[in-house]
Amino acid sequence: MYCPKCGSQLPDDAAFCMKCGTNIAAQKSEKTGSSSPIVAPSDATALKCPSCGAPIVPKFGEMIITCEYCGSGITLGSDGWRGIQKQTMLPMRFADKNKLEEMIHGLMDSGLLRIHVYENSALEEMNLSLVPYWIVSVSARTSVVASDVAVEAGQIATTAALAGLLGIAMGGGRGRGLGGPLVAGTVLGSTMGPGRGGTRKSFEIADNYNFPVVALKALAEYQPKQYQFHLDERTFFDIANVPKGVKILNGDVGEETAKYQAKALVTQLQSEKAHSMYHMIQQLHTEVDVAETEVLHAPIWFARYDHKGKKIVLVIDANSGGVINSIGL
Repeated sequence: MYCPKCGSQLPDDAAFCMKCGTNIAAQKSEKTGSSSPIVAPSDATALKCPSCGAPIVPKFGEMIITCEYCGSGITLGSDGWRGIQKQTMLPMRFADKNKLEEMIHGLMDSGLLRIHVYENSALEEMNLSLVPYWIVSVSARTSVVASDVAVEAGQIATTAALAGLLGIAMGGGRGRGLGGPLVAGTVLGSTMGPGRGGTRKSFEIADNYNFPVVALKALAEYQPKQYQFHLDERTFFDIANVPKGVKILNGDVGEETAKYQAKALVTQLQSEKAHSMYHMIQQLHTEVDVAETEVLHAPIWFARYDHKGKKIVLVIDANSGGVINSIGL
């Protein structure tokens, strides 16, 4: 089988393309007119895993459940419980606790204002879990109308130089005669520009995101803002590849809620990008389109320290070693 988008060769049972991320299962469903069947009504208090038949008992509020026997995932939608079409995981590369503490040591003591912060902190909790994230494919286009400050500055400088030359030629000198009034008047006119706002130009910022939304309300405080997982390293979820002692967390944030959050957070990111690129923004409008979603199980370290009564919390990606969040530093 080949990916219909990029042409990569895939296993016959592939649910998505590991190179470009195209949802193969969804495209098959569109062609056949079918989708993942409902395995239980939304109010079910007990159901069977659609893959292995093992019993699953949802806890109150859970909307993403991983079968502890085979690793298959189910999710709760408005019409009931369905199997998750696209379920992936990231390999665990930072599983050694001692190496992690060495990395945290360097992180906490970096900078002149953080001398001996690590040595004066007491570790209260450190655990490693597989955390579910909704990966939402988002396309965003932001239209910006702003004053072209660079053009205005160039116009001011050129006009000022010309006015100065005219002043010298006319014998104004030190602001007297024709030289002084001409410089002041010309610079003021150029600064104000048409409509007193300078030169207005339209710009567009277009970006695509695979935006991660944490699927646990209890971890909403640690929702990534700009952090991106190394999705090119993800593989199909296989419970056999989860190390012993690492807990697989279930989620209580549904797909529709995740899409809404992704749209809101991407809109905020686009606004921040626009304000970092352009000054004197007069109009800003962002359109966001949401396409595919998947459930990614990411290995996450949570480390909590007490530093003289102040809490420090670090959320670290155990796949890349990157810091997703740091609170209190």
